[in-house]
Amino acid sequence: MKKVALAFDLGGTELRAALVDSEGSLLSFSAVPTHAAGGPAAVIQQIELLAASALAEMPDLVPVGIGIGAPGPLDPEAGIVIAPPTLAGWYEVPLADILSSRFQLPVRLENDANAAALGEWRYGAGRGARSMVFVTVSTGIGGGVIVDGRTLHGRRGLAAEIGHMTITSEGERCFCGAIGCFEAVASGTALGRRATARTRQSDGSMLRKLSADGEVTGRHVVDAARNGDALALELLSAEARWLGIGFTNLLHLYSPDILVMGGGISHGFYLLHDTIVATVRERAMPAYRDVPIVPAQLGRHAGLIGAASLILEDEAISSSGNAL
Repeated sequence: MKKVALAFDLGGTELRAALVDSEGSLLSFSAVPTHAAGGPAAVIQQIELLAASALAEMPDLVPVGIGIGAPGPLDPEAGIVIAPPTLAGWYEVPLADILSSRFQLPVRLENDANAAALGEWRYGAGRGARSMVFVTVSTGIGGGVIVDGRTLHGRRGLAAEIGHMTITSEGERCFCGAIGCFEAVASGTALGRRATARTRQSDGSMLRKLSADGEVTGRHVVDAARNGDALALELLSAEARWLGIGFTNLLHLYSPDILVMGGGISHGFYLLHDTIVATVRERAMPAYRDVPIVPAQLGRHAGLIGAASLILEDEAISSSGNAL
């Protein structure tokens, strides 16, 4: 029988579930808005209902376990969600134990960015690499690091908060309270904020037309740049410069075989690529300049696929051991 895992991607905005097989294919999929303000009990009830929906799509398949990606900080070894800022009332919640008790299945918990990194490493753009850095550039900046075939976790699973490395002493204050975070200057939110500041309501610009005269987002900038808008292209050039500076730091720190960029802003990857690479070549030591920087391949499902792989890889190792 085909081995499958039940996977969840728990975000502050959306909760998604899928049955995923050992090839990284989604066999069923369900999603609902996360009841983030309702506390752990409300969200866990949503998880149970969503699981029933995903399983009902494929009634002949029985999952061998549950993998879940959730916002950090969290402790993957203990299976505890520590205190995510996007989920109200979550403090030291033993989510893995709770779900294991409810479903009577083994449960693996992982930081959502690490889960997406695992997905890309095992089934996407990083497949075949020994070491990889995955960077997601969207509302914020997150990521995961694979070093010598293993996810880098650090103390209590808190390693690789790459969005909060300091890359300048100026700019807007980050939500974490610091000034100069990578996320504060290079996220999609930061890009949208710069675009909004450079335009005015009803000014006739493409950016304001795309935003219906509201706040301009990073995705609006990408869409306008794809249509050749001069201001959007200028803004993306500055964005690529900041990304190149941050990526240079990551190359020096982790020396990966490949750096994979995902998230909403990666939809403009080919408009960003040349300036990112030029910045890396200008700033990186020679030995790091030839590391490929590529777009992610799995899109919004990377986290689900990576979460499922936590279970499926365990199952494969166990089966291999039994065979011996």
